[in-house]
Amino acid sequence: MSATLSEHERREAREGLVTAGSLVGPATIFVAAGLLVPIAILFRYSLNELGPYKQMIEAVTAANYVRFFSDPYYTAVLARTLRVALTCMLACLLLGFPLAYVLARTQSRRKNWLVMLVVLPLFVGNAVRAAGWMALFGSKGVVNSSLMKIGLIDAPLEIMYTEVAVTIGIIAVNLPFMVLTLQSVIEGIDRAVEEAAFSLGANPYHMARRVLLPLALPGVLAGSILTFILAMNAYATPVLLGGPRFMMMGPLVYNQFVQQNNWPFGASISFVLMAATIILTATANILVQRRYRR
Repeated sequence: MSATLSEHERREAREGLVTAGSLVGPATIFVAAGLLVPIAILFRYSLNELGPYKQMIEAVTAANYVRFFSDPYYTAVLARTLRVALTCMLACLLLGFPLAYVLARTQSRRKNWLVMLVVLPLFVGNAVRAAGWMALFGSKGVVNSSLMKIGLIDAPLEIMYTEVAVTIGIIAVNLPFMVLTLQSVIEGIDRAVEEAAFSLGANPYHMARRVLLPLALPGVLAGSILTFILAMNAYATPVLLGGPRFMMMGPLVYNQFVQQNNWPFGASISFVLMAATIILTATANILVQRRYRR
């Protein structure tokens, strides 16, 4: 009887796998074709050469990658992009964790409205939000006008077209993603665990560091990786708030493809950006997980 039941269970398991494969298979093939094929073509372009009349010549060379890493200008752009992305990621984590905790633990009937306030900025395009920051940070913007009226400054501060303006703009764009990611994870943590920590004498800081943070680690990693990737690949915000002199990897790729018509070098920059993003996110994921497994 047990053998019959086990055979029946195995048959049902095989049927379930076939059904799941038939449902997931077409979507997987579509996503793989739409993502991997263009990446493969772009990688092939990165190995080509640029002709004297800016036409792409078929070749297999690493000259574009050598040019990128041997030129101080391009390595400085990569370093600046990494610095801005890391700063934005940490700022989103520090600002978003308390807000996500409040949203996750609130019992108010207006919780849905609070969540909507977090989601609402996502309904506005990045270019529109950047235009709003331009109105605030301009030499005659709200910030400078207010500071000059109350006598704190005599001349307008140079906020626009600086790294500070770009960082603030990217943080404002990415913060809702961090909050929503952390909120969903914190809501799954039993409140009794926090109450137990308090009953054992832990203060709020120690409870958050030794109890809440390890349990919310999946959300911290997911939110940090998401905001880091978005900051690394930002385009509209650096262009509008940073200006032509403040260059990051996203605008640099656009300039090579569109303005310089240098597809091989633009493709190589794209792969450097993608490789740097993947390596750093994977390394951080491994290091953090090892740290909290101990």
